Amino acid sequence: MRFRQSLLAALALPALSAGASADTMPFAAHRAVYDLSLLSATGRKAPESVSGRIIMEFSGTACDGYVSNFRLVTDVQQAEAEPHVIDVRSTAYEDAEGKTFNFKSETKVDQITTDTVDGKASHASDGAMVIDLTKPFAAKIDRDKGIVFPTEHMRYILNAAREGKKLLEVQAFDGSETGEKIFNTLTIIGAAIAAPADEKPAQIDALKGMRRWPVTISYFDAVKRETQAQYIASFDLYENGISRSLKLDYGDYALKGDMAELTYMGDGACKK
Repeated sequence: MRFRQSLLAALALPALSAGASADTMPFAAHRAVYDLSLLSATGRKAPESVSGRIIMEFSGTACDGYVSNFRLVTDVQQAEAEPHVIDVRSTAYEDAEGKTFNFKSETKVDQITTDTVDGKASHASDGAMVIDLTKPFAAKIDRDKGIVFPTEHMRYILNAAREGKKLLEVQAFDGSETGEKIFNTLTIIGAAIAAPADEKPAQIDALKGMRRWPVTISYFDAVKRETQAQYIASFDLYENGISRSLKLDYGDYALKGDMAELTYMGDGACKK
């Protein structure tokens, strides 16, 4: 199963760098839980069933930087194979200016650790990116200029949505796979939605009357310059950074995530 914990973290990692415009809404500290299920499956590699949960926690401010904690637990049934429980946990910190990004993740299959990633990425004075990895191997990796971290990526999407733009292309890094991969991303932004969301957890006072946009992000391997997306994430993105109505399309199968719980913990405004 090609689950990408960093992708899911990006979906619910609402953040705003210090360089954002003054009229931008602060992003909410919150905890969101999504129930996962199999939406569609085609081909021999597709699972017969998937059930599980995503738990996302976000905190921080545009003064102090942002912390996200993510957990994905899924029960996966492949054709003619034993079911497996996949447990992915990750944590990340991005500074308020989007210059440094610390990331750590662990994946377990049936309680056995199969993958660990630990590292830090930063932008040099000329804008180029440097990745310092300690796991799964020790390495220092130089990358090009113009690559953004997850919080910056979300900011660009929301700023584009506010300006009425429909397309956004950005190179992004999120610490996924072995901690060195760069993605070319294409984001399609739909028209703003004012109607209340269907899920009861999203019908809270903090979200009443707030704009949200349907967003679809396609992820392409930047090094291989592939023309077919490795995966596609779709969701509704509120102006304060909360996401609902998730869909994760991996080609031969797609998952949906319905919001089951939402705990609002503050507007994310700077305290200084």
